[in-house]
Amino acid sequence: MAPTPLEAQFVTFSLGEEIFAVPVEVVREILDYAEAFKIPNGPDYLLGLRDVRGQGVPTIDLRLKLGMTKTEPTPHTRVLVLDVPMENRLLTLGLVADRVFEVTPFRRDQIETAPDIGVRWRSDYIAGVVRRENGFVVIIDLARLLSREDTSALQSAA
Repeated sequence: MAPTPLEAQFVTFSLGEEIFAVPVEVVREILDYAEAFKIPNGPDYLLGLRDVRGQGVPTIDLRLKLGMTKTEPTPHTRVLVLDVPMENRLLTLGLVADRVFEVTPFRRDQIETAPDIGVRWRSDYIAGVVRRENGFVVIIDLARLLSREDTSALQSAA
């Protein structure tokens, strides 16, 4: 059995003032923002479909999924095209980010668990938190963030 690497690579991006990260291995590509083709009766965070190299990719506004305000596109807004491993399949998904920063390594010993704030709140989608000089980076577990209903709706949209 191979040893666990001491560090992993992540793509960091912002939603408002908050910094998030996803593992680099799930990021297929990063695109400039473009309006998605609207899909009627989808969840509010589902912006629609985006054509990515001939494939219809459901695109979500992660800000809405996390209970934040809707994304207002700027020249810095990007779409991360992700291949998210789910229980029995790979879900291809576009995720709108206010800005994408960099690919950066985090050492395993830097990654802390989600904080316990003493009340019930949905934090199971937080794979870890990394402290930085200017704040924190929240590592998102997209498979946990998206419920079965979400993945069914997104797969149907595609």
